Amino acid sequence: MPRRHGAWIRYGDPLTPEQVDFAAQHYRVAVLQPWERAAAATLKERSPGTTVLAYKCLSSTRSYEPGPVFSSGVCHGEAEEGGEHWFAHRLDGSRIEWSTYPGHWQMAVWEEEYRERWCDNVADELEGSPFDGVMADNDVFDDYYGIAPPIEGGRGMAQLREALEQLVVGAGRRLNAAGKLLVPNIAESRREPGRWHRHAAHGGGFEEVWLGWTPEDHFDPQTALAQMPQLTGPGLSVLRVPGDGTDEHPNFRYGLAALWVFGGGADAALSATAHDGYSATPWIPELDWDLGEPVEGPRQRGNCYSRRFTNGWAAVNLNSAPRRRIRYEVPAGLLDGHGRPAPEQVVLEPHHGGVFVRDPLA
Repeated sequence: MPRRHGAWIRYGDPLTPEQVDFAAQHYRVAVLQPWERAAAATLKERSPGTTVLAYKCLSSTRSYEPGPVFSSGVCHGEAEEGGEHWFAHRLDGSRIEWSTYPGHWQMAVWEEEYRERWCDNVADELEGSPFDGVMADNDVFDDYYGIAPPIEGGRGMAQLREALEQLVVGAGRRLNAAGKLLVPNIAESRREPGRWHRHAAHGGGFEEVWLGWTPEDHFDPQTALAQMPQLTGPGLSVLRVPGDGTDEHPNFRYGLAALWVFGGGADAALSATAHDGYSATPWIPELDWDLGEPVEGPRQRGNCYSRRFTNGWAAVNLNSAPRRRIRYEVPAGLLDGHGRPAPEQVVLEPHHGGVFVRDPLA
């Protein structure tokens, strides 16, 4: 298949046939709910090169899900049967419900029984399925859900991170042995050297906050640069840049330009969505482009970077200061995202990027 760079992160509302048709034409990777097996099979049939992953949560069980297939590795009923020690508790002995997601219950990821059951369940569920593997959500780094440590046993986030790493390694080995991938949602890996490489070792990694927290709250240049090693593996890199729910938000091309400039065409896939906006088909034409092979390394001008390829050119402005725009000469013979001749010059505002492809008729 052509080298695409679109990611379909799609675990929101029920799918439509039209969305599946569109996905087969445009996406390098798709993340679906685990019960959407028919859609996964259709995608693999129509686009064998698309990696299709089933969503599974590492850290929680959800008491509101009816089943029989669940988004957690251990469903709520099974956790109840497993025993109270499979649930995490506050110091007063009460269970921990996530403050921002009602019905999500923090699990005792440090319990070996829980981790083993998670691996058993997920490996068994994927056996013989059309899914290529799992996107394992909530490989957390910090407290995003009101856990408010210390919790039972005096545990803090460091202990939860250590336990999750054991779960990631165990699940990755089990799934790899069955010919399946594990792609964790690796939170804030830039804060711990080697974290991305270790957690992505079994198929790849997912970065849910690529280049910024919100559509307007971007990372500074140093923080953005600290994310760039995520582009080059191991495995498949799945990236979500924060958007506003439309395909027109400039963060889409900002993220894609960074992918090309610093990844050099690596096996990475990008999406731009609003917060928890996982019910649409976000896409821009440039995601289907193959700029070819790099003919140089990233060329730096302050906090701006550009790179030429055998079939195109990309540039990105990582600056945070509003006045730090930069003007570039665009190589001749290229097209923009609308199929029009590229301008001779382009001015990139901070947190903007440009991607241009060779005109096949030039």
